[in-house]
This record gives sequence, C-alpha cells and structure tokens, in this order.
Amino acid sequence: VQLQASGGGLVQAGGSLRLSCAASGRTISRYGMDWFRQAPGKEREFVAAISWGDYNYSIYYADSVKGRFTISRDNAKNTVYLQMNSLKPEDTAVYYCAVPTREKVLVTTAREMGYWGQGTLVTVSS
Repeated sequence: VQLQASGGGLVQAGGSLRLSCAASGRTISRYGMDWFRQAPGKEREFVAAISWGDYNYSIYYADSVKGRFTISRDNAKNTVYLQMNSLKPEDTAVYYCAVPTREKVLVTTAREMGYWGQGTLVTVSS
C-alpha cells in the first residue's frame, strides 16, 4: 500500500484544515486507517482511527483532539480524511496517515502500522 498525504499548511489558531490521504496499490476498504502526528522533539502520537468496511464505522480519537477533529473515509476514492477544526498551536506537527499490517483490525499504536504516508506539515500560529 502506498499512501500520499496532503492538505497541510499554515493556519491561525482557531482555523481549520482538511487533510487527505490517498491510497494506492491495494483497496483500503478491508483495512482500518489511522492518523498520527509528530511534533518537533516529541514522539509520534496517535490522533484518530476509523474501522474498515463501507458503513457503521467505529472511530477512535485521542483525547487531545476529541470534539475538534473528524476522521472519515471514502472507499470509492481509496482516501481517508482528517477534518481539523478549532486548531491550536499545540496541534503543530507533521501528520501521517497509516494502515495497519493486518486487515480488519482497528488499532491505535504505531507499532501495529505496516504502511505510512510521507507526512504533511501542519503549523498553527498563535
């Protein structure tokens, strides 16, 4: 699976961005999909995850983004999205989409991811 993330940029605090992650090489409908982020000098951390399939998704969020970020997927486009609202300076990081090694699992730890996008930088100014 190849993953291409896009949509990052510079935004003021309180603003919004929508990240996209386009997958190729494999149909992603059989996989859960995740977003992680890594801020300068910090470890990569989980942001959001959405389950596999075509409907009735299970979704997990990190506490730090709950209520502000929304993960979604469009299997017809082989793409997962991360809508980020009410952005804060502490959301500044490189954001990565990821796919677990195994099909039909919903996991939230980086070590269980088998495929990673190249990352897209989000910078939130105060």
